[in-house]
Amino acid sequence: MKKIAVFVDVQNIYYTTRDAYGRPFNYRKLWAKLAKQGEIFIANAYAINKGDDKQIKFQDALKHIGFEVKLKPYIQRSDGSAKGDWDVGITIDVMEAAASEINTVVLLSGDGDFDLLLKKIKQTNAIHTEVYGVPKLTAGSLIEAADEFHPIQADLLL
Repeated sequence: MKKIAVFVDVQNIYYTTRDAYGRPFNYRKLWAKLAKQGEIFIANAYAINKGDDKQIKFQDALKHIGFEVKLKPYIQRSDGSAKGDWDVGITIDVMEAAASEINTVVLLSGDGDFDLLLKKIKQTNAIHTEVYGVPKLTAGSLIEAADEFHPIQADLLL
């Protein structure tokens, strides 16, 4: 039986599904799909905290589904740009999970920066890796690094 750890790059999934389909991702459908494949031991959703009501409602919905929501403050720089990157936090948590009883890591992101991470945990810990991403907005290197790529399409959207 699969022992699954799920890691969601919330901002990446939000923007890629919005830009490609104009519709949000359905986390409840994802959870149901993964739960049929094995036991979900870890489920982390990484987001930026702006503190607005709509965002808080969304985060509460994720928690209700079963995700642990990890938040970073939204940082507005003086030049007008914003910062809110979870890449290092996701990487640390994936590495820790890979060293535990987990045998499957599921990453929701299109960010090619994670390709090295997937290669490393497969090599070091013999972890099965899966990526969910919007096909035209997911880095080819990430798709190639994963054992399985699941394209986010209409069946996983609201």
